[in-house]
Amino acid sequence: MSKNFETQAIRTQTERSQFSEHSTPLYLTSSFVFDDAEDMRASFAEEKEKNLYSRFSNPNTTEFVDKIVAMEGAEAGYAFATGMAAVFSTFGALLNAGDHIVSCRSVFGSTHSLFTKYLPKWNIETSYFKINEIDRIESLIQPNTKILYAETPTNPAVDILDLELLGSIAKKHNLLLVIDNCFATPYLQNPIKFGADLVIHSATKLIDGQGRVLGGVVVGKEELIREIYLFSRNTGPTMSPFNAWVLSKSLETLSIRVEKHCENALKVAQFLEEHPKVNLVKYPFLKSHPQHEIAKKQMRLGGNIVAFEVKGGIEAGRNFLNSIKVCSLSANLGDTRTIVTHPASTTHSKLSEEDRLEVGITDGLVRCSLGLENVEDIINDLNQALNN
Repeated sequence: MSKNFETQAIRTQTERSQFSEHSTPLYLTSSFVFDDAEDMRASFAEEKEKNLYSRFSNPNTTEFVDKIVAMEGAEAGYAFATGMAAVFSTFGALLNAGDHIVSCRSVFGSTHSLFTKYLPKWNIETSYFKINEIDRIESLIQPNTKILYAETPTNPAVDILDLELLGSIAKKHNLLLVIDNCFATPYLQNPIKFGADLVIHSATKLIDGQGRVLGGVVVGKEELIREIYLFSRNTGPTMSPFNAWVLSKSLETLSIRVEKHCENALKVAQFLEEHPKVNLVKYPFLKSHPQHEIAKKQMRLGGNIVAFEVKGGIEAGRNFLNSIKVCSLSANLGDTRTIVTHPASTTHSKLSEEDRLEVGITDGLVRCSLGLENVEDIINDLNQALNN
């Protein structure tokens, strides 16, 4: 098999059936049959590799995972019903009561809730460092620290963390480095190259790319994925075969879609940077981005998310959204359709104002997920909304 991304995305397929289909079919079955009692015994004993039950594995989920494994340069992987199922199952499988996590403070709202509300029930605590405090990480590490966790780019402020530096810290202290690579996709960034042990994606976003299905995936070292698999086959957060089939098809066009997303995002970021109603713009491939050089080092392109601050605070942010005519108002991202979100009043509204400001979510911050429409139509819509 070719090592080239596009060829892997298109040509990684399940074995053809007796019908010699060109495109992988849907395997909508809850279970699988065995030749005889010995075949069944050996399969359940894992002496042979065989599908047993779709909560464990299925040809469609296997194909999807195999593609992500190849794209990320990983050893193995497992697919989940949602991105958050992937996040929770990773921690649930690898952490014990009394363990400790060191995480960047800028994480998705549900991940923050997991760290602060649910994991403490099992005596698992988290210490946070801010985006500009990477030099504090080592001081936060305790004897019981097991995982170093981060998103890059972050949601929603599009900050960038230096993966190479995180990798060196994790290796020095014998920690597992877990990276949420959702905003970048495997096409733009491969954290394993920089020392990550596990990489997580919400496949709901750019991997699907059309706002159709939910999904999550974790890939990385085989022995870690084995633990995650065993945890998941018993707790049941498995991806459905239908969603896996959709997502595997989506991966075939990921590279060309993401190229266009990034092209539109850069043009929109450059437009917003010059707009009088905008305080600041954050996009990794703008030279004004605080971590621009790090982004250039570890990312192919800047991604499809532009964060910008509307002058006038929370009311201006709401008024901006109410004036949008073409773009969509949604909490999702990574769609063919451009989406604008006001995090302070929606996705991150459950955080205190102090917590929001700590991670750069000001009252006027808008997250724009650039779609694949004609970029002039996107810019015109944003312009009229800002001027209104």
